[in-house]
Amino acid sequence: MRDYEMVVIVKTNLEEEATNAVIEKITNLINNNGGELAKIDKWGKRRLAYEINDLAEGIYYLVNFKGIPETVKEIDRVLKITDEVIRFMIIRKDD
Repeated sequence: MRDYEMVVIVKTNLEEEATNAVIEKITNLINNNGGELAKIDKWGKRRLAYEINDLAEGIYYLVNFKGIPETVKEIDRVLKITDEVIRFMIIRKDD
């Protein structure tokens, strides 16, 4: 398995329960698709570099996990269609 790092930006206008549901969804995606969650850091509410869909702020999360390429493909597919997520980026960490 390879090490991956993902930054997820979630909308700020959501209830706390909805934000937690997005993080739980990500955790379940990793675990159910052959991956292992290492750590989730909540960076908190930050200003975006530029407005995205009339939003100027987002809640940032840093997710470290191990997985196989299929894990990353499934996370990418699901997060693209998740309305609560503004942006995300997954990168493979080099050894």
